[in-house]
Amino acid sequence: MASAKETYRAELRAAARQLGERCLYSAAKWAAELLVGVDLDAAPAPSAAMDSPSSSSAAAGRLLHLHRSGGSSFRHRPRPGGGSSSEAGTPLGGVSYASTPIPDDDAFDSGGDKYLLAKTYFDCREYRRAAHVLQNQAGRKAVFLRCYALYMAGEKRKEAEMIELEGSLGKSNAVNQELVALERELSTHRRTGSIDSFGLYLYGLVLRDKGCEGLARTILVESVNSYPWNWSAWSELQSLCTSSDILNNLNLKNHWMKDFFLASTYLELKMHEEALKRYERLMGVFRCSGYIQAQIATVQYSMRDLDEAEMIFEELLRTDPFRVDSMDIYSNLLYAKESLTALSFLAHRVFLTDKYRPESCCIIANYYSLKGQHEKSVLYFQRALKLNRKYLSAWTLMGHEYVELKNTPAAIDAYRRAVDINPRDFRAWYGLGQIYEMMGMPFYALYYFRKSSYLQPNDARLWIAMAQCYESDPLQMIEEAIKCYERAANSNDTEGIALHQLAKLHGMLGQSEEAAFYYKKNLERMEVEERQGQNFVEALLFLAKHYKSIGSFEEAEHYCTRLLDYTGPEKETAKNMLQGIKRLQSGFPSMDIDHFAL
Repeated sequence: MASAKETYRAELRAAARQLGERCLYSAAKWAAELLVGVDLDAAPAPSAAMDSPSSSSAAAGRLLHLHRSGGSSFRHRPRPGGGSSSEAGTPLGGVSYASTPIPDDDAFDSGGDKYLLAKTYFDCREYRRAAHVLQNQAGRKAVFLRCYALYMAGEKRKEAEMIELEGSLGKSNAVNQELVALERELSTHRRTGSIDSFGLYLYGLVLRDKGCEGLARTILVESVNSYPWNWSAWSELQSLCTSSDILNNLNLKNHWMKDFFLASTYLELKMHEEALKRYERLMGVFRCSGYIQAQIATVQYSMRDLDEAEMIFEELLRTDPFRVDSMDIYSNLLYAKESLTALSFLAHRVFLTDKYRPESCCIIANYYSLKGQHEKSVLYFQRALKLNRKYLSAWTLMGHEYVELKNTPAAIDAYRRAVDINPRDFRAWYGLGQIYEMMGMPFYALYYFRKSSYLQPNDARLWIAMAQCYESDPLQMIEEAIKCYERAANSNDTEGIALHQLAKLHGMLGQSEEAAFYYKKNLERMEVEERQGQNFVEALLFLAKHYKSIGSFEEAEHYCTRLLDYTGPEKETAKNMLQGIKRLQSGFPSMDIDHFAL
């Protein structure tokens, strides 16, 4: 009996060929890349069901840590409680298919010559000619390509109408005129049972475009259950899973491809720990997969583990120097770290590799933004959107650039276009909140900040923004601001803004004990990070006054003494306080026993 890894190779090899023959090029590319990512030396362990995040055992969780060691070798750093590599050796989600099912009309039959001609026309983007050639062909494969060609012809015409009516980035009500006829034909084929998994995938696309999301999910589930290697179908299904409840209610068969889908969907739904566990499990067999490594880096970036993510992206570029996929996320990471040199190198590399990819334009835009050249940055984001109008990151980041340029209407439009594409994009909601706060409309701003924090509840920056809005002059809702700062402090606020503000606000409310608690906590944080500044001095001064007021003279003297190391009015205040403390201490009667004698 063939080993599991040989089964994966056989399935993926057949899938790449079948998908390519049906002009599903993205899915064919994905399957082929995964095929060469199978670890030749992987030792599969017995399969274990992975139907839910909780079913992944701790032994399977290992943190990927990439580094160079003579060629491209990848090592895992075990997590606490993690098991040996053999325990995570298989990504099987239960029972895998024994062999790849070959579609009925996969053979080169009497209509094969016409199919070959139609495919050639399709490759040349002559979609209507391709559909016309297959007009009288009844095979499932020919029916799919004909319908797919009509769908693409409709999309091509829709794009042209949008540009003609509103410009390359304008809004338009243009629709794909082929959808109605395609829905009628494909629904008939489904009722009569004369449709294959590829036809079901196309039917799902048509229903999604018509807004029938519930039925589209059902059809796409049928498609992936009957042919699980079409990653395009999984991706469309993922786009329709907007909540964990919807995801958990999908009736999916247990197949190892299901684990790729679940991991990707968990990442989209911000379930980062669950996504990381899935990908680390899959790495047990697909150890050399660039896709999985890029996804793990994306998870690490989303979890704000920038150093770990950067290391993985660097290794990816060393092993695949002409890679553009996922490099836009790497550019976001370098932007966040303000690594101008590395970002410049990446922008130059993708420019020479393929400057007309949307990702390349986005990377170059990030480079110009980091240099402060915001007009040029907007230009490249616009180029990215001309190439792909649904490129979510480009809309959001272009909104940020318009904010820098003080172009408020354009920023609002960009952010709204982003949330139209993906209502779960917390960055766009956050951007809208910032815009309305700048416009002096705090209640609107709070609405958008709440949306962003709901989607990304563990991001301290969002809670801080909401707190500052509550704290602003028009509102002065201090209690609400305190609640938000507390959430931020519990969400890994690396800059310490929340602790400092909590201390100040409690001080304003006369709650000196609470203020002292937060000042002390913030002081400890700054000492560990070896940071000093005005906040450090302010904390020392408040604690000195607080402990003096409650009679803890030793504590007060300690903080006053530390203040003497600084220049400015605080030093003089500390000197005066020390003198006052000494007077107070000397004013107490002696503790000699004779003092209490009668």
